[in-house]
Amino acid sequence: MQLFHDQQVKIYNSLTGKKEFFKPINEGHVGMYVCGPTVYSNVHLGNVRTFMSFDMIFRYLKHLGYKVRYVRNITDAGHLENDADAGEDKITKKARLEQIEPMEVVQRYTVDFHNILNTFNFLPPSIEPTATGHIIEQIELISTIIENGFAYEVNGSVYFDVHKFNETHEYGKLSKRKLDDLIHNTRELDGQSDKKNPQDFALWKKAEPQHIMRWPSPWGDGFPGWHLECTAMSTKYLGDRFDIHGGGMDLKFPHHECEIAQNEAAKGESPVNYWMHANMLELNGQRMSKSTGNTVNPDELLSGDNKFFSKAYAPSVIRFFIAQSSYRSVLDLTDDGLLASEKGFFRLMDAINQLDNLQASKTSSINIHTWKQLCYDAMNDDFNSPILIAHLFEAVKYINQVKEGVETLTEADLALLKETINIFTFDILGLENVTKKESGTDKLSAAVDILIKLRQEARANKDFALSDQIRDELANAGIQLKDGKDGTTFSIN
Repeated sequence: MQLFHDQQVKIYNSLTGKKEFFKPINEGHVGMYVCGPTVYSNVHLGNVRTFMSFDMIFRYLKHLGYKVRYVRNITDAGHLENDADAGEDKITKKARLEQIEPMEVVQRYTVDFHNILNTFNFLPPSIEPTATGHIIEQIELISTIIENGFAYEVNGSVYFDVHKFNETHEYGKLSKRKLDDLIHNTRELDGQSDKKNPQDFALWKKAEPQHIMRWPSPWGDGFPGWHLECTAMSTKYLGDRFDIHGGGMDLKFPHHECEIAQNEAAKGESPVNYWMHANMLELNGQRMSKSTGNTVNPDELLSGDNKFFSKAYAPSVIRFFIAQSSYRSVLDLTDDGLLASEKGFFRLMDAINQLDNLQASKTSSINIHTWKQLCYDAMNDDFNSPILIAHLFEAVKYINQVKEGVETLTEADLALLKETINIFTFDILGLENVTKKESGTDKLSAAVDILIKLRQEARANKDFALSDQIRDELANAGIQLKDGKDGTTFSIN
């Protein structure tokens, strides 16, 4: 499907701070890299939100006809928790606590990561490289940066010389930070570091005797710096300059800033045309934090086994909730928000499932072509999924109006409506057509069906007071009965 000549996509570029028309480096092709997880624990729900946003972007670009190479890495090499010269890396720390090998930690949580993403109906990336599978590329990259005069070796470790780099380049241009301000706000730790300057960051760290994950290098046994891994993997599969680099807002500085510096120091050019950052996920208005207990993992949300939410939620309901907010907005995860999204999700599914039963007319009173372009306009405007969903609910209104005979659609327009709503709902938003029964609300359906039968019996016996009481009590509980020629149906409001 070659649509990309007809649709002009605009992307908010974090580097320039504005929306820009998307023009790929190679016509018809898109190279996109997204920073994947460090597999030392169960995947965080905030990470799922980020990956879900880029899954939607991946889906839309593919739908427009682009040949997309989507690279999302796995960080499975131990690295220090920050750029300090001492400390434990996250994977080795977990291995020590659980008394298992580091690669057992990697395997366990890589499997968990894939299982969770599969549950949420993610498309797999084109390539999923691992940091440990690219040690040679990282060593070569470090050697080039040293040769170009932007890194130095000391005591078996190699550091990027930020001050030297900043003489001819601009360190901090992505995060809008000035090196002078960074220097002013950095506390000196005399005698505790091999770095020339506190702002320098590790490209390669010497492995102390107790460090399990280590590799030989020209500078001795050690392990790569965190920032270096993504530079090596992204440029290997997408080239020295590629179209889109994505990740969470928390990675903008220092991780992505350091990626830019490394690429410019090694290859002489900035690596990415469009930097995209997904914003944070909060829980009940506060930052998620293990230390405060204000956190819930995806399994707990899916199962309902947690202290924050009144029930379990289907994966597509959670996905729908996330899509109702722009990927660049802070999203507050609440029980009320999920309950509202669940009602909206089932309204959308109910309408879509009625499409095959609609009767075509000789004329159309609704302009479906205009509505269709509005759906594209929403996604073309920096992948604005909340506006897209608003247009999908316009289609829900159309479906109900046609069903009730208030509006009319020709057979061709009905087909176009069905095709378009299915594309945007399932192919692009990545939702699955789950009914209330399939989502685990079958017991509720069964209970309401019993009440509907009792109401029918009351009406047959001319007990209209009981009939009205059943209808009104259900309405008070948020369950709306609707009488039609084919019987009585219900919806959850």
